[in-house]
Amino acid sequence: MSHTETRRGLIEKVWAAAWEQGDVDALDQLLSPDYRRHGTDAQPQDLSTFKASIVSTRAAFPDLATAIDDIVVDGDRAAIRWHSSGTHVNSFLGVPATERRVEVSGATFARFEGDRIVEEYVTWDPRALLSALGIIRVGQD
Repeated sequence: MSHTETRRGLIEKVWAAAWEQGDVDALDQLLSPDYRRHGTDAQPQDLSTFKASIVSTRAAFPDLATAIDDIVVDGDRAAIRWHSSGTHVNSFLGVPATERRVEVSGATFARFEGDRIVEEYVTWDPRALLSALGIIRVGQD
């Protein structure tokens, strides 16, 4: 198996364990202890903060389904296109349960050092989530 196939397989395995089954400790197989995740927040998340965010997201959306649509691995870089859906049945980021079904999608760009990802940049539109929850209206007059 090539280095690219090994990395791709590990991403798929760990992603499913963490996001689908809630086994956030599986991330330790893929992410460096020095991991940083850059996204919509002003401050990057470290590994423990990222794990906690998955736990809280899965608590708010217990039927959360997150799927990888595409993975491209090139050397020490990986690009992952994904989508998620779930029903908002518990409070999330201070928003009381709405019982609404939501769908979001995005992309994650990762950088490996050795066998572990040390840094990720995640892009998605949080307005899509807020709109689906009925918190804001997007694109309507």
